[in-house]
Amino acid sequence: MSAQCEVTGKREAGAPMSVFERFLSVWVFLCIVVGVVLGQFLPYVFQAIGRMEIAQVNLPVGVLIWVMIIPMLLKVDFSALGEVRKHVKGIGVTLFVNWLVKPFCMAFLAWVFIRHWFAPLLPANQIDSYIAGLILLAAAPCTAMVFVWSRLTGGDPLFTLSQVALNDSIMVVAFAPLVAFLLGLSSIIVPWDTLLISVVLYIVIPVVIAQILRKSLLQKGQDAFDATMASIGPWSMAALLCTLVLLFAFQGEAILKQPIIIALLAVPILIQVLFNSGLAYLLNRAVGEKHSVAGPSALIGASNFFELAVASAISLFGFHSGAALATVVGVLIEVPVMLLVVNIVNRSKDWYERG
Repeated sequence: MSAQCEVTGKREAGAPMSVFERFLSVWVFLCIVVGVVLGQFLPYVFQAIGRMEIAQVNLPVGVLIWVMIIPMLLKVDFSALGEVRKHVKGIGVTLFVNWLVKPFCMAFLAWVFIRHWFAPLLPANQIDSYIAGLILLAAAPCTAMVFVWSRLTGGDPLFTLSQVALNDSIMVVAFAPLVAFLLGLSSIIVPWDTLLISVVLYIVIPVVIAQILRKSLLQKGQDAFDATMASIGPWSMAALLCTLVLLFAFQGEAILKQPIIIALLAVPILIQVLFNSGLAYLLNRAVGEKHSVAGPSALIGASNFFELAVASAISLFGFHSGAALATVVGVLIEVPVMLLVVNIVNRSKDWYERG
């Protein structure tokens, strides 16, 4: 791997947690309040925004999603794939949990909790949509925030970078088939053309644009790249919050009628986070990986690329859907739950290394 990749990897994985990231749950809660209030007082404005579509793609949301995703994908260095061979066991655990356990675990938990145990407490016409949103949330591994979680556990920055690069490479080709398969198992029909459009719009094109911009910026030097990342970093969170205001403006009526919905949707998300992070952590210990590898491996297995999940849910099912709401609940609990996992990983370091 090149020296440039090594320097970039260490800087990206060592970046401090921003104010937006640290208080993400607070901002999301405020967006819920603002969105619900605006939706009640200015319904015609949001109805007009909802009609701004081309080929089932809402244009304002499409722009916001790109502003959200592209700065995050700029952090991904695909040349870091050369680092994979240095941590074959840790990468193997990451891939196993991310692609063979996590999505199926979430589909099972959604079936148990949403279709059966919580069904009497939820709107019957949204059950399938809630399940679809939870599956979308679990089908894409985290891309950006995992750098923060890795730093907080003293994770190996180059391993973190390599596993993100590998996961993103796999996501380009595996996200659509995996989502379609799991939705099919849940008896939820999704048009393939709409799903593929979402993948092209929200994965393929942003990856290509981000890598072209990344190469161009790095040609000007690492300092120019770091300065640009620092200036555009807040764009992602600002675009995310604007998207959430739009979404909750459409979801306001349902939330006001049944506010318990958010708490019920959080249950399977919380369980899958704790289960998958614990599984990855223990598997890394079993195969003899270092703690600095086990931490990032466990954390990427627990967190989600929620920006992609929100975008896909809106494209596939619409602003008013339970799917869109379910993905946003993932955003709401992401930071406090992941900080809990970080705390467990750090506190158990002595126990882990005794193994």
